[in-house]
Amino acid sequence: MTWHLSSWYLLLVLLVGAERLAELVIARRNARWSTARGGVVSGQGHYPWMVALHTGLLAGCLLEAGLSGRPFVPALGWPMLVLVVAAQGLRWWCIAALGHRWNTQVIVVPGLPPVTRGPYRLRRLRHPNYVAVAVEGAALPLVHGAWITALTFTVLNAALMVVRIRCEETALASLATAPPGRVTT
Repeated sequence: MTWHLSSWYLLLVLLVGAERLAELVIARRNARWSTARGGVVSGQGHYPWMVALHTGLLAGCLLEAGLSGRPFVPALGWPMLVLVVAAQGLRWWCIAALGHRWNTQVIVVPGLPPVTRGPYRLRRLRHPNYVAVAVEGAALPLVHGAWITALTFTVLNAALMVVRIRCEETALASLATAPPGRVTT
């Protein structure tokens, strides 16, 4: 097997990886803010699986695209790149809207009202951050034809999101001031 990977695709995946590291820095800062205000952490059992899945996505993108020898197909790659950029925009809109309450973990601060600004004002889109994750997880590999990675991530992420969303909904429902169904973490 030979290794064939576009340098620009390598850069794209590395930039997404750097973005993930920036998220972790923000999440740690926000976790300190939340716990200082009595924030309750839930769902720690599934969190390592999320970290592994997201790390696997980035590695899978590089490995599959590099080892498969598939060429960049502009008719697929460019629209997928647009979706990756749009997913990043949605993710950072969620982070900005949630402010200190955004986190990669489920942390709910008692007494805080639900967030109803930014994408969280759209009642039909209850978990916009997870929409961004799903779109990016499918689109990033497909930018360079890594369809096995896209499919694998999508299936595993869907299963993990069932667990994650139930965890968030349960954590929120346990608070008297936050109605069920609104993400405030």
